[in-house]
Amino acid sequence: MNFIAQLNAAWHDRNSLLCVGLDPDPARFPSQLKGKPEAIFEFCRSIVDATADLVCCFKPQIAYFAAHRAEDQLEALIHHIHTQYPATPVILDAKRGDIGSTAEQYAVEAFERFKADAVTVNPYMGRDSVAPYLAYPEKGVILLCRTSNPGGSDLQLLDVGGERLYERVARLVSTVWNHNGQCALVVGATFPEELARVRDLTRDMPLLVPGIGAQGGDIEATVRAGCTASGGLMINSSRAILYAGTGEEYAETARNIAQNTRDAINRYRA
Repeated sequence: MNFIAQLNAAWHDRNSLLCVGLDPDPARFPSQLKGKPEAIFEFCRSIVDATADLVCCFKPQIAYFAAHRAEDQLEALIHHIHTQYPATPVILDAKRGDIGSTAEQYAVEAFERFKADAVTVNPYMGRDSVAPYLAYPEKGVILLCRTSNPGGSDLQLLDVGGERLYERVARLVSTVWNHNGQCALVVGATFPEELARVRDLTRDMPLLVPGIGAQGGDIEATVRAGCTASGGLMINSSRAILYAGTGEEYAETARNIAQNTRDAINRYRA
């Protein structure tokens, strides 16, 4: 089953648009994990096991693993998700962007080494820099469009021939680049009006939406701007779920927050 089919099944079967981001910071781990050689894997595995039935996907951020020389733990984590929760797609949040020959190696890293079901990619260098990811038609390619950070406005709001740059990205990705039907876009919850504009431009294309939780994006505005009949959104929350608890019950506390977040999203889906 390809990424888009997996995602559609998860939206339907679990009635969830929630994506849990896995951004492990050992400085914030509970005391019982500190100093353990496999602490990153153990922490993330516990979060996954506690929340898997509540999510439409998981999104590990590669930098949080690579900074601690824990790429092997990332491989083990994705293997664990695929083995224990095979219907749950995994997005490798890497935001890669480079010339074609280098992009080919990044695609191998994401899809063959880590075996992610999708990867985030920066479209700034154009279609030929994205083509190596599109060469894996069963995988998802999620391109940055209107990002949740304030500095995104420096470039994304520029006028390019009568449309904003983020609108040009949305239009290109949803038409010319999406010949395999595998693409999605990153659009921040912090800009609901632009999220609605991207939805207008892309019809039912999946949107990965960071920015709720710690970044303050509004759930109701996000759902109303971007939800489709099938689902349409992967609404990501990372820190607000991962670090909700600090003691031995951290995974149970994370589950409670994840369930509350999923339920809050579902209140506005109709």
